[in-house]
Amino acid sequence: MHLKFSQDIKLLLQRLAEKPLSLGDILAETSERGFNLVIALLVLPFLFPMPPGLTGPFGAACLILSMQMVLGRRSPWLPRKIATYKFPRSFANVLLQNLRRVTRILEKIARPRLSKIADNSYTWRFNGLCISWLAVLLISPVPLTNPIPTIGILILAVATIESDGLLMCIGYIFTVLTTLLFAFIGYVFFIAPSLLPQLLR
Repeated sequence: MHLKFSQDIKLLLQRLAEKPLSLGDILAETSERGFNLVIALLVLPFLFPMPPGLTGPFGAACLILSMQMVLGRRSPWLPRKIATYKFPRSFANVLLQNLRRVTRILEKIARPRLSKIADNSYTWRFNGLCISWLAVLLISPVPLTNPIPTIGILILAVATIESDGLLMCIGYIFTVLTTLLFAFIGYVFFIAPSLLPQLLR
């Protein structure tokens, strides 16, 4: 039986009540769906204010998983040091609860659609490519932009789980718009030193 994304998270919350969960536990519990579930878990905190220093490790783990999707892997793998990382129970509980709320909102519009896109053998790889690129933008040191690529990653993660080709297309458009925004920000930073003297005259 096909479980919805939020139902996966409900099961993980039940498991969490028994013992602390590691990323490896979650991957083992959710199999192929674990790719997108763990990716969503890793990036969800960036929708909210985050303590410094977590963007790099969490973003790097997301990048490792999404690159495996690009390569066509269906069984996720993480380096042992990352896979054995156990979320503190209180933090993991809040994280899973927030993820469940966010995904339940997305699931109200997500359902199997445009199967020619969703079920295409290359779509899995292309989704991984888009998530990889958004993870790179997430890791980039551009201030106050973390929620933007995070939204794109969450859209693509839920769309992949729910086999929603239409939501995938929305995710692709969002990826392009996010890329253009970051390119514009980069351009502004590039020309700012030359413009500053003129503005101060």
